[in-house]
Amino acid sequence: MSQPITFASPDDLEIAFYDALTGGDADLLMHYWCEDDETLCVHPTGVRLTGIVPIRESWRSIFANARLRIQPERIAHWQGTVMAVHHLTEILFVGDDPSPHGPLHVTHVYVRGAHGWRLASRHASAADDGHQAMADAVPHTLH
Repeated sequence: MSQPITFASPDDLEIAFYDALTGGDADLLMHYWCEDDETLCVHPTGVRLTGIVPIRESWRSIFANARLRIQPERIAHWQGTVMAVHHLTEILFVGDDPSPHGPLHVTHVYVRGAHGWRLASRHASAADDGHQAMADAVPHTLH
């Protein structure tokens, strides 16, 4: 790709990101990330990757070993003029297996720069539904 892909909103970028994941295209996927030394990706395994090269290589490895289909569900989001944060739940399907994996809690941090919105950070972790039910039951007041 010679021309940078420009996204007018983090929502548009997120749709393209999940399409690239489903397509198993690591090179396309990397066009959606910030080209910054501090770009960060944490996979559900807990491995933290910093920088575009290790992130690209990790996605290439994932796609070489499995075909993914992900059903994201947006839980919460916040958007400012130059930064947006999306919290999602993902259900993962691997290959032709109809059994769902997950859910995963995912946080995406997007920043707006010269080429529109880009992904600066993705953090995915396995959901612990038992603890989530307890957290939801706790009153959300300070006194």
